[in-house]
Amino acid sequence: MRYAAIDIGSNAVRLLIADIKQNGKLVSFKKNTLIRVPVRLGDDAFLDKKISAKKIKELIKTMVAFRNLIDVYKVTDYMACATSAMREASNGSSIVSLIKSEAGIDLEIVEGQREADIIYASHIEESLDRKKNYLYIDVGGGSTELSVFSKGEMIASRSFNLGGIRILDNQDKDETWADMKEWVKHQAQANKNLSGIGTGGNINRLFRMSDQKDGTAITFMKLKSIYDYLNSFSLKDRINVLGLNQDRADVIIPAAEIYLSVMKWGGVKQIFVPRVGLVDGIIQLLIDKNFSE
Repeated sequence: MRYAAIDIGSNAVRLLIADIKQNGKLVSFKKNTLIRVPVRLGDDAFLDKKISAKKIKELIKTMVAFRNLIDVYKVTDYMACATSAMREASNGSSIVSLIKSEAGIDLEIVEGQREADIIYASHIEESLDRKKNYLYIDVGGGSTELSVFSKGEMIASRSFNLGGIRILDNQDKDETWADMKEWVKHQAQANKNLSGIGTGGNINRLFRMSDQKDGTAITFMKLKSIYDYLNSFSLKDRINVLGLNQDRADVIIPAAEIYLSVMKWGGVKQIFVPRVGLVDGIIQLLIDKNFSE
């Protein structure tokens, strides 16, 4: 049995095809294929408040390709979600209709809190120390989702319109930064000794650059040193010398600034990077839906 998850983000579009394993009552999944296409919808959505005809064409082509892969892999169930860029685009709903008619894919534009809930559906906190308090930080192209976990339970959650692409396009607002800072500081006072959990493509890449072993945490100081190192290179050299993908090389700097800011405000000295995201949460939701009986 196979499920598929589609994530239409502000920086890229992803397809995860996962093999579903059932062992008695325990149902799990193994990633089979993960494809990432750099269709940067955020530039259009945050600057012009609508997706351009050129980007729509690229997105439709990508969705048709994903539909073909879903069919070839004989996927039994799928779910497709669009996040911040499509939320803000005035023509978002008409694009949803186009994707349905051209690619045969049902797409849901999810609100910020729903996005957070899907990401946390992967139950990452279960593998961590239930005695500790965690600040969960997910930084995307257009929004940042923050949640606080205490004793394995989510006790607070907020979505903020701050993301890597939004900052690159100078569409971040001082009041949003101030609002996020106040929220994080309040949570840190109420929940002492917060450890971080970081998800998103940029923190995954930063973690790989740290040479840390999987399952170990990266310290604030180590993350700051990697950020300083990256920032010492020009955009061109981040691509040519460091080997970063073109669509990662620019956005990784503002994304790192968000992670570092949140960690500083929350007094978070270390962050775990489990390398999961929205697509993992979608697969888990499909499992919960189909195996709930």
